[in-house]
Amino acid sequence: MDAIFNFNDYERDRFIKEVAASLPTGLKVLDAGAGTCKYKSLFSHCEYKAQDFAKYTGKEHPYGELDYVGDIANIDAPDCSFDFILCTEVFEHIPRPDLAVNEFSRLLKTGGELVITAPLGSGIHMAPYHFYGGFSPYWYQHFLKDAGFKVDSIQPNGGFFKLYGQESRRFLGLLTPKNKFLKVPFFLIKMIFSVWFRLIVPLACHFLDKFDPNPIFTVGYFVRATKL
Repeated sequence: MDAIFNFNDYERDRFIKEVAASLPTGLKVLDAGAGTCKYKSLFSHCEYKAQDFAKYTGKEHPYGELDYVGDIANIDAPDCSFDFILCTEVFEHIPRPDLAVNEFSRLLKTGGELVITAPLGSGIHMAPYHFYGGFSPYWYQHFLKDAGFKVDSIQPNGGFFKLYGQESRRFLGLLTPKNKFLKVPFFLIKMIFSVWFRLIVPLACHFLDKFDPNPIFTVGYFVRATKL
């Protein structure tokens, strides 16, 4: 059911799992902006290293075991140290993501692969470390090329209908009255619309999404690039 009601995380996790499984044993991997090191187990056949600035203090985001702590645009590792770099859902939290791309280029060996995921649009999260709403395919094409990468693919994570279905589920969670006297009417509204917004709309949108011919309204993109 996650493929329908939590497609954003589900599709991202599936994409990264497939990429990790395709890597040869023993590759040197950097998880940049790794946070909780969520994907560490997927790279157990590789030499995995994790980096993060480790300044966010929110309880919902504890840090994993980090090998490099500091600025993502200035990582304390020699040139050409890694065969593969993963950077997932990080760019919106970096003041200068273009500088991070340049750093990845420095750290990757020629022929090494870079995988990025980031939103196209999102609400503020991990405040105050949230600087951008999202990134378009044209951003990646411009800055990756400038940093010496060849863009191999830019894949949307769903189209308009999946995005709409996701936000319909968010609707009820955000339906909170500011005035305490409105709590009862708002509760009744939630009860009335609960099945519609939590079940019917996301389910319908999941199947309608395949008919979106040009998914320019998407949650975000999965990007693969090669260091030239």
